Amino acid sequence: METDLNTVHVFKTNIDKISSAAILSETLDNHVEIQQWSIDYEDIDCVLRIVSETLNPDTIKSIIKRLGYECQDLP
Repeated sequence: METDLNTVHVFKTNIDKISSAAILSETLDNHVEIQQWSIDYEDIDCVLRIVSETLNPDTIKSIIKRLGYECQDLP
């Protein structure tokens, strides 16, 4: 499946450990509107990338913040 670049949302987060993100992983894996997601733990900004054709950045930030993490848009 080819990804439309307009559907890739990129965020700076404080999700710095894979083990601490278990509930986050479960939530994002099971979200019907998220096609794909990843966190770059090597990046100082712990960059979260989410592919979704329907979710907007504010909704994604709200989901992440409800799980106890900080999340900001990256340009």
